[in-house]
Formats: sequence, C-alpha cells, structure tokens
Amino acid sequence: MIENYCFGSFMIDGREYNYDIKIKGEEIIPWQYIKHHTVMLEDMKELLEPKPEIIVIGTGSQGVVKVEDTVLKLAESEGIKVIVKPTGEACEEYNKILKEKKRVCAILHNTC
Repeated sequence: MIENYCFGSFMIDGREYNYDIKIKGEEIIPWQYIKHHTVMLEDMKELLEPKPEIIVIGTGSQGVVKVEDTVLKLAESEGIKVIVKPTGEACEEYNKILKEKKRVCAILHNTC
C-alpha cells in the first residue's frame, strides 16, 4: 500500500522512495524511463509478467508524462485495464484496487 505521495517522494510500507518507481506485487523497482517523460512498451514489459488485471500509470504531479498508444493497445490485447492519472490520484486508485484484492501493478513518476 502506498502510505503517502508528495512531490518527489513515495512512502510505501514505511520506506521512502525518492525516485520514479514500478510496483510489481510486493516488489518496488526503480523506473528509469527510456524516453524522457514517456511510458513506452519497454517500460511496461516486466509489469506484464504477473498477468495483472489492472496497471495504474501515474503521470507526475502535473500530469506531464505521456503514455504511448502502443502501451494502451498492448494492454487491451492482453485484457489488462490501464488507468492513467496524475500521480497523486494514481496512488489513491492503486490503493483502492489493492483493497479490492485485484491483481494490480503500477508505474509512477514522482515529480512534475
């Protein structure tokens, strides 16, 4: 569960992360995007492995990050719902889905 998000920082299970992250089950993975402020297929590959029902994408506090259409098309073809929101809202959505006991992964930008 994401306990807190504020510009530049996530608090998850009592640990602070000051960088962009991917959440895959219990695993928190640093996200180093390939193309600046863009979620590409390459960024999503490891999140598809656990066969989530939903992937939540946090586009930054101001929603600056773009999601390539190929990401949405791949998810759709795999039967995975994708939710794209500014990171604060994305964190709330992720927690809500987690409480519903659905298989969920996330990719979250921590700044802009």
